[in-house]
Amino acid sequence: HTLNTMVSETLCLSPRLTRPLSNVIYHKTKGNPLFVSQLMRSLNKEGLLRPSLSRRRWEWDTKKIRSRRLPDDVAIFLTDSLGELPDKVQRALFVLSCFGASSESAFVESQGLDRNILKNLEIAVAEGFVDKINDQYRFAHDRIQEAAYNTTPAHRRCIIHFKY
Repeated sequence: HTLNTMVSETLCLSPRLTRPLSNVIYHKTKGNPLFVSQLMRSLNKEGLLRPSLSRRRWEWDTKKIRSRRLPDDVAIFLTDSLGELPDKVQRALFVLSCFGASSESAFVESQGLDRNILKNLEIAVAEGFVDKINDQYRFAHDRIQEAAYNTTPAHRRCIIHFKY
């Protein structure tokens, strides 16, 4: 019931209309809020959940969504989702993850890293992996930080930690 309310409010549709979609999403995510939000973003990106201008509402193909294969673990799903980002954005997320759950943009920029790191972090904000509040970048969830951190092998992480 709560998941259907969330989906209904997100899509600005009545709960009666979103119930079939919510049931599929629940089946895929077991109701994990992080998994739900990331899956809905992914479905939108893939065109399986899309706005219809002619109908003036969201549309989806329940059968295609149901048949879409997903990992059982949200961490694997997040890692896969991060892997779809451009390499420079993945690198920026990794660097941010080394500084903790959040960091001031001036601090990140002052570390002499990639000149475009803030631009790449803005892409991560647009993709929903990071929030920007005032002048601070903050991972949207600790599991996203963990997945971003684990995108780089341990021996490379040690070098980055030593360097910064």
